[in-house]
Amino acid sequence: MGELVLRTDHDGWTVLTLNRPKKLNALTVAMFAELRAHVEALREDAAVRCVVLRGAGRCFSAGHDLADIGAGEAVPSRGWHSETLRMLEKLPKPVVAAVHGHCYTGALEVALAADFLIAADDARFGDTHAKWALTPVWGMSQRLPRRVGVATAKRLMFTADMIDAAEAVRIGLAEYAVPLADFDAEIASLAGRIAAQSPFSHAANKRLLDATDGRPLDAGLQWEVTEGEGRGPDAQERIAAFTSRKG
Repeated sequence: MGELVLRTDHDGWTVLTLNRPKKLNALTVAMFAELRAHVEALREDAAVRCVVLRGAGRCFSAGHDLADIGAGEAVPSRGWHSETLRMLEKLPKPVVAAVHGHCYTGALEVALAADFLIAADDARFGDTHAKWALTPVWGMSQRLPRRVGVATAKRLMFTADMIDAAEAVRIGLAEYAVPLADFDAEIASLAGRIAAQSPFSHAANKRLLDATDGRPLDAGLQWEVTEGEGRGPDAQERIAAFTSRKG
């Protein structure tokens, strides 16, 4: 694996770090190729029960590398970037985007492919497609309104305004924000708590939520009953461990 996306394994959880700090982690085809390779490897890695995506240096990412676009970036196929992010989104384990500093446009599309997002208090978010006379092709038009609502997504897309971490939390883009000085500790604490839970439940619940997203309530309830995956292979062991502690 190259050095544009670094993988660091911890106890049950892994960090993928966008690693072009001198270029503010601007996103290139080469970086996406490395991200895709990591996602493919993680899909089958049972030792990893949570994935954190973050950026090296000053920020998460300043967005799509405009120089790469200007040079006529060689994309392997139409929709390849979007397909890569869908692969990330469909990993059978929780994925958390941990955002500090800049997170603009293409970078926001990457972050939105995570299951949820936490922010350092210096984080800044924005969608600048309209500033450059572009339209999204990495998922912004689908994931942003699902996260924040259609009207708020339109406001961000139409104005190209930048918002801070507090506003991101207010509109539901980020789950919560923490001081930058505490960010690394919070990432480790959060990922550790997620990794301590059942990997069976994580994978099954992600499939359940994905399959029922946008369905009418009754249809979703029926799906939960008829298609839910029930009890996992680790259920008996986990329950027994709990009851033995109480005794």
